Order: sequence, then structure tokens, then C-alpha cells
Amino acid sequence: QVQLVESGGGSVQAGGSLRLSCTNSGNTYSNLCMGWFRQAPGKEREAVANINTGGGSPYVPDSLEGRFIISRDSDKNTVYLQMNSLKPEDAAMYYCAARSGWCSSLLKSALVHYWGKGTLVTISS
Repeated sequence: QVQLVESGGGSVQAGGSLRLSCTNSGNTYSNLCMGWFRQAPGKEREAVANINTGGGSPYVPDSLEGRFIISRDSDKNTVYLQMNSLKPEDAAMYYCAARSGWCSSLLKSALVHYWGKGTLVTISS
């Protein structure tokens, strides 16, 4: 069983940066597709970024490219989300997500096998 534990959320001023971490503390596999979703109040959950723990390029939507960077440390079973130049509209609950196997595109929430409990990001203007 994959168990995802997030950390790193908090409050930051607009224009600032935060780094989120997600560690798989459960069973590890040769590869998982791991990433992040976010959900703001009254909005649908949306994909933020994902990456294969076994290697390869990340997937980030065009709207976040350049500001949000996902990376992995396979030795620590951890993926990171570096968020820069944060805007008020980036405020949301951020969820770590994982899917068994390889991902070849941005994840869809319906295809996620495992979810973390979420970490809250608030942005003050």
C-alpha cells in the first residue's frame, strides 16, 4: 500500500515561494507516477504537476510552466513541488497523488490510485 505524506504548506505573500514535499512511506515500487493536484473552495480539483519516480520528464500544465517545478528524490521516495512567484489564485489545498505504473501526460484525478490528506497553501496579497 502506498501512503503519501505531504508537508510544506503554509502562508506566503504574493510573489513569494513555497516548496511542498510528498513522501511515500508505504510500499515502494520500481516506478510510480507521483504528482500534485490542487483544489480551491468552490472549484474542481486540478492537476498541477506529475513525474515518474523511475525517471523521465515532468508534466506541468502550460498555465503553470515556469513557476511550478516538480522534482524527485527516488532515494527518499519523495517528490517536491517548488512554487515560485505565487499569486492569490494559487491558494488552495494541495494534494499529493500517485498512480501505479508510468504516466505519459498530466494526470487526471479519476486515474489516481492514492491520495495524500492535503496541505493548505494560503497567499496574502
